[in-house]
Parts: sequence; structure tokens; C-alpha cells
Amino acid sequence: MNTASSPALAPSLLQRVQAILLRPRETWSDIAVEDGDIARIYKGYLIYLAAIPAVAGFIGQSLVGIGAFGFSVRIPIVQGLVSMVVGYALSLAMVYVLALIANALAPKFQGQQNLPSAFKLVAYGATAGMVGGIFSAVPSMSMLGLLAALYSIYLIYTGIPVLMQAPQDKAIGYTVALVVCGIVAGILIGLLTSLVTPGGIGGTGPRGPVIGSASPGVSITVPGTDIKIDTSRIEAASREMEKAQASGDSQAAGKALGDMMGAALGGQGGAPFPPETLRGFVPDKLAGMTRSRIEARSDSAMGIQVSSVSAQYTADNQELEIEVQDVGAVPALAMAMTAWSRTTMESETDGEVERVYRRGDIAIKERYQKDGSASDVALLLPNGVMLQANGSLPVQQLHEALSTLGLDQLARLKRPS
Repeated sequence: MNTASSPALAPSLLQRVQAILLRPRETWSDIAVEDGDIARIYKGYLIYLAAIPAVAGFIGQSLVGIGAFGFSVRIPIVQGLVSMVVGYALSLAMVYVLALIANALAPKFQGQQNLPSAFKLVAYGATAGMVGGIFSAVPSMSMLGLLAALYSIYLIYTGIPVLMQAPQDKAIGYTVALVVCGIVAGILIGLLTSLVTPGGIGGTGPRGPVIGSASPGVSITVPGTDIKIDTSRIEAASREMEKAQASGDSQAAGKALGDMMGAALGGQGGAPFPPETLRGFVPDKLAGMTRSRIEARSDSAMGIQVSSVSAQYTADNQELEIEVQDVGAVPALAMAMTAWSRTTMESETDGEVERVYRRGDIAIKERYQKDGSASDVALLLPNGVMLQANGSLPVQQLHEALSTLGLDQLARLKRPS
């Protein structure tokens, strides 16, 4: 029997889905007085909703296939099944991770910390995105799934004042901050899924996400790197964005959004090596070829800065391209681009060989044609500098060419902390 002081019982799964999608503002008030037991919400709601995108994704990628112009590529059934199971489990874990982040952000936006309420906000707010995952079953309709995910942003926006007790005028900044963290969580799900999927970019399995409560920010630990989401920096950027929106200053609003994204992506892990420093390792001639093009650049976006140098060499019918990238300065970038370096593998077909291995403290990835017509090599140095080279020459010649770039000296470069 219910009393005024007793938490209301949740409606059925289908009733709740329909209500939160069609009448979100009224439904959030009902959710606020319901039992906030996290295990109950998992068992009675999330385990069913999260299965929709997981199963649909398997159908679309392994049974229907992805492609265009008459061509279709299908992920092998076993690989697709493993990816489905791992992605499903990680998506359930990420709901809890985002709830912890939402709870940590609450005081920054004049809200009240309450983990059960934060979990309800994320779990029910994700309904539209999870239901929209059904469109993944037909890859050509996947854009509709993105539109559904965007509706989840609106659901979270309407739920923040009710569940987290944040003022309405703070709800936009709070929502943006949480959504940015959600983008990072989505990236992590994809990366972690690939790390434990057969044929993926890794095979050692992830260390589970870890939330650190002792620091002013929130830390998500994944294999090989620490991503630190600075909630204080997100709060400051959101305040600046609110001011810019109020004054109509679109340039300042864009800068504030970039700062917020940078904080959510982990910011800088140290100063990047100047592009002119990296350029010093790119010679005029390489492997008997003359350099025909070179570009050294430093790019800044979303609050992070990276530098790289690319060059092209040609001679007769041969061509060689190299790129020197400083990926170690940005934790999120390093995690995304170098996940392959945390495993070893060897694959061989009639005409091609692909290997990932280590030589001392250098991770090496190579793919080459057995007839010597083409090869592709990537070297990840311990200081976060990655060299990539590809060309119309045998793999051994490509390695010999890279060895003349002064790898020992390049690997000894030290970046300011």
C-alpha cells in the first residue's frame, strides 16, 4: 500500500518508455518520487533497453552488411556476436559512469548531489537514444538513430531541474557538460569494444572504468592512459557560454564550448612538440627518393593542440609518404590512435601479411604485400611520437628508410609536463 511518504512504484517498461518519450516533463515528476534503487532500474529497465542497439547493431553489421554502390561488407558472425555482448555490457557500465559524473557536476550548477537521482536522470534520459538504436539494424537508416539520440539530450535537459534540483537557468550548461562527457563515454565504448573483439585493435581486455572521487575532477581509467575530466573547468566554461549566449556573442560561445570539449576530452597531457622540431627529422631525401612535398602544422581545436609533419617522396614509378605526429600530448587522441600498440598479432593471407609487435619499447604495426608492391608501417615511440609511412616498396626497405630518421634521438625528446 502506497502512502505519501512511500516511494511510488514504477510503471511497466512499455508504459515508462511511452511516457518519457511523449510526456517528459510530467514523467520526470513521477520518476522523482519513485524508488531510486539502482539495481532495480538495471533489472527492470536498462537491461532491456540497452539490448536494442546491441542486437540491432549486430544485425546491421553482421547480417545485413554495411556498404553502398552495390557493395556490402559484413563483420564475421563470431566477431559480431562478441562485439554485441561486449558493447552491451559496456553500455550498461557507462550509464553508471555517467551517473557518477552527473552527480559530481551537480554542485557546479547549483544542484544537489544525489546519486540515485543522478542515475535515474541518465538511465531514463537515455531512453530515446537506446530505442533509436533499432535503426542500426538497417545501416542506411542509422542517421535516424542519431536524431533519436539528440532527443535524449532534450530529455536530460527537462529532467535536470526536477531530479538534480538545479535552477532552470543552469540546466542548459549542466546539460551541455553532461552531454560532452557522454560523447567521451561513447568513444570509450567503441574503443573498449574493439580492444576485446576478435580481429579488433587489441586483445588484452580493458581495465574497467574507474571514477576518482578524491580529486576535484573525474577520472576515467582505460588501458594505457588516464582521461581526466575536470569538472571545475567544465563549470567555468559553461558559465562563459551562458554569458556569451545572453550577450549574443557567438564567437565567445564557440570558444567556451571548445574549452568545455577540451576539458571533457582530457585536455593536454603536456606541451606538444613544436612542428619545427618534428620537421628536423624529415630529410630532403629518403630511400633514394627526393622530397616533393612537406607540410608542418600545429592545430588547435576543442581546447587541445596537436602538431604533425607530413612529407611525400617520389622517384620514377615509386612513391613514399611519411607522417610524424605528436599524439602523446593529448590523452584522448593517444588512446584512440594507438590502441593497437597494446597487443601483438599476426595475420597472413595468400598475398598480404599484417603484424603488430614490439621491438624494445617501440610498438610496431606493419601491413605489406608479399610481392613487395606496397607496404604500410607505423612506429609508436615511448614519448608519444608516432611515425607512419606507406609506399610502393617492400616492407624491409620501408623499415630501413625509417631507421635513417634518427629514431633514437626522436624518442629521447622530452616534453614539458
